[in-house]
Amino acid sequence: MGPVVLAALIDAIRSSWSAETSSAPASGTDVPAKGQCAVTACVVHDYLGGDILNTVATLPSGVTVSHYLNSVDGQIIDLTAQQFPPGTSFTAPVPKTGGKPSTRDYCLSYDSTRQRYELLSARVAKALSAVERS
Repeated sequence: MGPVVLAALIDAIRSSWSAETSSAPASGTDVPAKGQCAVTACVVHDYLGGDILNTVATLPSGVTVSHYLNSVDGQIIDLTAQQFPPGTSFTAPVPKTGGKPSTRDYCLSYDSTRQRYELLSARVAKALSAVERS
């Protein structure tokens, strides 16, 4: 497969999200991006490289949520930001390794995240393959 066009990758990822790829219960019905950040960041990293970073989102209610996104060639790529309501604030994105070699390794050290990532990765590859053939 040749270089991936960002728009095609975004479409493939978003069309591949489901409740099975989300860490949030009952996801997929209200906001498709909900609970998809870690696995999405890993798939983006597969195709575009760069770094996976972590930020803490503080919702307007005061609840805090860990959130993952990508930095590629100095540009922030956050395909799941729409899961947060207006008024959410974020800390500066930084690596979160938890003693692992990288943020990616940290994310995928959790079995449930790794399984959700593998499912999303396979779906995205299939979607991109279909685009490439057309």
